[in-house]
Amino acid sequence: MDDAAPAARGVCRPRRPQASPLFPLVQDHLHRLQTVYDERFAREYGPWRPVVGQVADKFLACGILEHGFARIRCDACAHEYLLAFSCKCRYFCPSCHTKRLAVWTEWLDTTFLAPVPHRQVVLTIPKRLRTYCLYRRRLLGEIARVAARTVTAAIRTLTGERELAIGIVACLQTHGSRAKWHPQLHLLVTDGGFRPDGTFVTWPAQPTARLTEAFRRAVLRLFMRLELFDADQAAGMLAWPHSGLHVHTAVWVAEDDRAFATRLARYCARNPVALERLTYDRAAKTVTYRSDKSEGPTAGTETADPLEFLARVLVHIPDKGHVTTRYYGWYANRPRGMRRQADPAAVGAPAIVPAPRLAPTEFSRR
Repeated sequence: MDDAAPAARGVCRPRRPQASPLFPLVQDHLHRLQTVYDERFAREYGPWRPVVGQVADKFLACGILEHGFARIRCDACAHEYLLAFSCKCRYFCPSCHTKRLAVWTEWLDTTFLAPVPHRQVVLTIPKRLRTYCLYRRRLLGEIARVAARTVTAAIRTLTGERELAIGIVACLQTHGSRAKWHPQLHLLVTDGGFRPDGTFVTWPAQPTARLTEAFRRAVLRLFMRLELFDADQAAGMLAWPHSGLHVHTAVWVAEDDRAFATRLARYCARNPVALERLTYDRAAKTVTYRSDKSEGPTAGTETADPLEFLARVLVHIPDKGHVTTRYYGWYANRPRGMRRQADPAAVGAPAIVPAPRLAPTEFSRR
């Protein structure tokens, strides 16, 4: 008789969604929130949208075997386990959004991003304009298109080359460090542009004041074209000493630092809620959320009413079919398809024409 012990098998340890602080928060207060939403929160967060209730209900069933599963079996060793279905919802379920980001950033790293330097361009809009994005959800996409055109024009002007194709990945973000409504744009931009022959020309270092002013005027023209502002309102905002439209370009990525590029992409498209910074006290009926900032007006920890915090988080759920990541210029779908058809076997990095050396502060990474 063989006394040898059977080979040890790995143990499947499924995730425990009920242990997340977000799960009991939604479970305890979702129904109550739907009851009082119009009275307490509609003015600040807009009308209740059907997609919000649908996503929240799916989240409460995500990863729980009782709500459906697949049986996974290995034909070779006969080992099997149960895999619970997931909700696959965007910008709410931390687990599903993290998986989505992992797949997306792997694609960026292995297939998508050109082997050239990149720069993060963050564009924020003033509080006066943020409410328009709340009630008109597609507006932030229009602002992203304007931002892409503005950045493209700026790079072409600074390099003196009008035919450059600039690659832009635009992430539409609606939340700040405390998960409040704060629409903004995070662009991952090639640090220069491609000539028609494929040569890459880098973007010379310049102060952001000119780019900020161009972005401000372009956004106000958009609001006038959409008849959200009249000429007097636009002129009034142009007269503000501090417009509230800001452009930040200090984060730079070297062409061979793919790990940092993918980390930056995950940051640009991150989930509104970070579970490691969230605490829910069921007995005291309070929510504590810690900012990811160590200094500034949004730093520190905030204690909130569960209904208020839940309403604040649910507002970031995108409408069905709303595209939150967009690609422009060199990275747009059509040019990429044309390049694959023209030379599907093309490999290797493009020739890079350097701009004047960047100032040391331009290399800072936050």
